[in-house]
Amino acid sequence: MGEPGAAEESSTAAVGGAGEAGTAGVGGLASRRVLGREVWLVLALSLGASGVAALISFTGVLTSAKPISGQTAVIVGSRAPGRPWLDLAWQIFAVVTALVPVALVGHFLLRGGESLRTIGFDLRERVRDLGRGTAVAAVIGGAGLGFYLLAYASGANLTVDPAQLPDHWWRIPILIAVAAQNAVLEEVIVLGYLNRRLDQLGWSVGRSTAASALLRGSYHLYQGVGGFAGNVVMGVIFCYLYRRWGRVMPLVVAHTVIDIVALVGATYLIGKVGWLPGS
Repeated sequence: MGEPGAAEESSTAAVGGAGEAGTAGVGGLASRRVLGREVWLVLALSLGASGVAALISFTGVLTSAKPISGQTAVIVGSRAPGRPWLDLAWQIFAVVTALVPVALVGHFLLRGGESLRTIGFDLRERVRDLGRGTAVAAVIGGAGLGFYLLAYASGANLTVDPAQLPDHWWRIPILIAVAAQNAVLEEVIVLGYLNRRLDQLGWSVGRSTAASALLRGSYHLYQGVGGFAGNVVMGVIFCYLYRRWGRVMPLVVAHTVIDIVALVGATYLIGKVGWLPGS
């Protein structure tokens, strides 16, 4: 995406909190109200709505006769069982349409004289982003798996079956595409965009971090209390790293790697290793 001249500020300044750079372009109560409505609309069309859906889903889990750990949450499932080409079409459609809110965020940033580059979503530092993201994925992914197993054993989490796709040639490519889509959607909106806008609205770093982390946890609540708590912790860590590095891209890489390992790994391991819960 092209960048207007006003967006030449450094990515570090872009996430510098509620200081001079963080409040640039937001003048007066009317502008703040417009910006606030923008944030609510973006969330209502994307992960805020997912959070409400996850809450409704978890309410159904709690009111079911089955124990929490006896129920299953499927992340990627077939959309047209027994009809592989139609299934593939639906999978591609779902991935593409899920990224529309990211394009909308890019549009809003451009209208304000910024761009997705302002939050560090670009390829300027490919090698460094890849290295940082891979390192974060190794640490967070391992800790996350351990936390899931503990939460499941305690009865606070559903059995998470990341992928239930038919064994067709497109299964692994679709799982990789879903992993990348989840990473871009979540990190651009919940990490980069939301923190940027809350900084501009004058929120403190602590409040912005809490809002971002709790939102991240909310749309994982369909997995159970463990899924919620684990992702809140992940959200706090990601916010810290985002502000430290001034770039969202390393966290997109980390999230993509974590999800690829989870989705593809589960496809081949569930039911074949005793320590991994399966449906």
